[in-house]
Amino acid sequence: MILNGCSNYGQPFFYKDYARYSVFEIIFVTNELMMDSDSNSNNIVSLKQANIYQGNTLVLNNVNLEVDKGEFIYMIGKTGTGKSSLLKTLYGELYLNEGEGNVAGFDLKDLTWQKIPLLRRNLGIVFQDFRLLTDRDVYHNLEFVLKATGWKDKALMKEKIENVLSKVGLKNKGNKMTYEMSGGEQQRVDIARALLNNPKLILADEPTGNLDPDTTDEIMQLLFNICRDYQTAFIMATHDYTIIQKYPARVVRIENGMVKEISAAGV
Repeated sequence: MILNGCSNYGQPFFYKDYARYSVFEIIFVTNELMMDSDSNSNNIVSLKQANIYQGNTLVLNNVNLEVDKGEFIYMIGKTGTGKSSLLKTLYGELYLNEGEGNVAGFDLKDLTWQKIPLLRRNLGIVFQDFRLLTDRDVYHNLEFVLKATGWKDKALMKEKIENVLSKVGLKNKGNKMTYEMSGGEQQRVDIARALLNNPKLILADEPTGNLDPDTTDEIMQLLFNICRDYQTAFIMATHDYTIIQKYPARVVRIENGMVKEISAAGV
């Protein structure tokens, strides 16, 4: 069942094992490759009869999933059922060998080491544990990501950083060290980082898992506002069913090697 819902670059920086690229790798790619991601479709994610493996082990079987522009989807399931494997497949860390898959205009079965960084420029990742750099302030955390993804103009970088910080309610926090911030503020920085390259899709892996209820409400309202205002698609993995009931949206459950759509009321 299908679930409904810069500039010229130099030569690529080669990693032997491209599947192990970090989300924020240094990117030097040709403009010709960037054209592969152009698409007029509202469809951001499309998986059809996809089999997802970890090594030689089949983790998810016959996955059919479609996510459109501006859709918000919760992904639920017990630990070890394959949520992380599905997310890794969507951002190119795991190869898709069987079935069909397309994310942000990129054919997952046709990914090369040149194309993976380009795919990831169209995605944002929000982590449960924030993964911020503790040796620098908020501004330079975000500047690091922009430089790693090919930005060079300092004035444009400054404008972009100020813009995303304003979006997440941290307009005057750029000079603050990340370790001085509350959990909610750090998660807002994490979200700002995910927004830097105007992603078509944000993958949020338990983004409220370490937050108190009041801060969780603030973060969920922010995510839904971004989804609505910028038509960014979201796939959010969570174990917190109270969030789903309070902020209803499409829900897919992963269990027994399958991905199934259920109603929020059935959670």
